[in-house]
Amino acid sequence: MMRPKLAFAMAADKTKFVFDAAALGRLEQCCEVLQAAPLEEFSSAGARAVLGEADILVTGWGCPTVNAEVLRAAPRLKLIAHAAGTVKYTLDDAVYQRGIRVTHAADANAVPVAEFTLASIIFANKRVFELRDRYRADPQRRSAYALMNEPIGNYRRVVGLIGASRIGRKVAKLLQALDYTVLLSDPFVYPNDPVLDHCELVDLDDLLGRSDVVSLHAPSLPSTRHMIGARELGLMRDGASFINTARGALVDEAALLAELQSGRIHAVIDVTDPEIPVAGSPFYSLPNVFLTPHVAGAVGMERLRLGEMAVTEVERFVRGQALEFEVEPALLERLA
Repeated sequence: MMRPKLAFAMAADKTKFVFDAAALGRLEQCCEVLQAAPLEEFSSAGARAVLGEADILVTGWGCPTVNAEVLRAAPRLKLIAHAAGTVKYTLDDAVYQRGIRVTHAADANAVPVAEFTLASIIFANKRVFELRDRYRADPQRRSAYALMNEPIGNYRRVVGLIGASRIGRKVAKLLQALDYTVLLSDPFVYPNDPVLDHCELVDLDDLLGRSDVVSLHAPSLPSTRHMIGARELGLMRDGASFINTARGALVDEAALLAELQSGRIHAVIDVTDPEIPVAGSPFYSLPNVFLTPHVAGAVGMERLRLGEMAVTEVERFVRGQALEFEVEPALLERLA
């Protein structure tokens, strides 16, 4: 029996560590790998020749869009296995119209985001970033000791999760290990949902008003753009913290900056809109903001999970087994 032929399509400089020797060896056991170097474009004669032979395309960050024109050059293609987070921006409807199966490694990418969020919640409640700044400014620790006598810390605090996404669910599960009351707001969660074993379902306004930390985990859709605006932020308690590891477009950033500049709330911001804030943005300098460059998802060695999940899906496909993380067309619309 002939092994299916497999090609890679991704930007090599963005996908270091995704596939180690063990993962590549597993692929070579079940497939004929057409070439080790990934395709970074689909227009050249060499790229078209590879596409023309491929039964399976393993994609990743930096992959050019797979559209109808690309598919005309890939008549044998049956599976796209995306070794990264959302596959939403990598393909268009032509893929599904051709009956090509699609799977992704978003669940693997969710693990470090959930871990980052957990760390952010713990640090935000303990006011670690402010304590760092006070200690730097006052090595005798007088101001740091003063903050330690305020009602800060992680015991009996209330954490609000907006969105029962795969990341939101992982965060809810991780929070079980701590002494928190966990609230969840998501209009698509019903009373029999297993996530409610870990949290209390409430409406958004209730969550915002009760939480010491609010963490955003909703998908970026036209309907969720600026879902957190001036009214919502105004409901947050004085001294509360806002965490965004989802998408910048979910938040009205002018409203968020106004609240932050007032000093009333704190924030951990990993994503912004635009992706890189404009030069001189207050996000860079506000003392109550901890800004990171979109690093909550898989970086460095964490990327190995992505490759391992994609390889396992390819192996299932080759053996004729059900894919565990298949992306149906209806699901694609709801992805972040």
